[in-house]
Amino acid sequence: MVKIFDSNQPRQEKIKKIYNRVKADKNLRLTQVLKEFSIPISTFYYELKKEDFDKKNEEIISQMKLIFDENKARYGKRRIKAELNNRGYKIGLKKVRRLMEKFNLKAICPRRKYKSYKVTVGKIADNILNRNFVATQPNQKWTTDVTEFSGSFGKAYLSPILDMFNGEVIAWDLSTSANIQQIWKMLQKAFFKHKNLEGLIFHSDQGWQYKHRQFSEKLKQKGIIQSMSRKGNCLDNSVIESFFGTLKRECFYGREKEFLTFKQLHKAIANYIYYYNHKRIKDKIKWMSPIKFRETFISNYN
Repeated sequence: MVKIFDSNQPRQEKIKKIYNRVKADKNLRLTQVLKEFSIPISTFYYELKKEDFDKKNEEIISQMKLIFDENKARYGKRRIKAELNNRGYKIGLKKVRRLMEKFNLKAICPRRKYKSYKVTVGKIADNILNRNFVATQPNQKWTTDVTEFSGSFGKAYLSPILDMFNGEVIAWDLSTSANIQQIWKMLQKAFFKHKNLEGLIFHSDQGWQYKHRQFSEKLKQKGIIQSMSRKGNCLDNSVIESFFGTLKRECFYGREKEFLTFKQLHKAIANYIYYYNHKRIKDKIKWMSPIKFRETFISNYN
């Protein structure tokens, strides 16, 4: 028998060399070679299968780390599993969790909300939405609110509009003060992008901005129906509350010291909102990004 390997080599390396040699030499019989080196055939196949499994695991782990890094530690086990499935890897949630724990892949882990209940003047609209957050098409239901950021830059206020159909950020404005001009800018951006909004339900809390007479008039001019949460019921506007929590957890908390100026914060939020709209996948919209889900809907609808 021709020497195939050193007797001191690890068992898996021996079996690998036997496999390659038998495959290359048609005159060699596997059972004969294994008998010569006192290796049970069950051990041979077990080690081969284990090597294939290890290789496959290495590839999955590599992809998992890549997904985790690409999304800047914003993806937890469910999103990583979904993205791996999207990339053609069949893997269960338990295994993803186990591998994430093994390789210390910890998603960014919620603090206090800015309140805009300052004055009692203005008209309060009915709660038409009444926690029915389901929208069957784009521009059917929008929601808005204001959230506060604090840091070396002072204070900053983000005012976005979300479409409840796909969670897409329709328009937004970041300002150093929570004033009515900020709301006008946000509305102007939204109305510039979307012309026909007749019948749209626009939901908010009872913040003073939304009770402002001119705000209500601007909505009426577009045929938009205004809806307001009951005071003190954050669940009535949980869609935007959830977005604020996600944005701060994935973009701001733990990184406060990086934002020395308002300009730096503005750039980070702009980048995050682009990422959120175009790349961040969600289970509620079939593991697509908001933009992809809207485009798919429009394509199928037409």
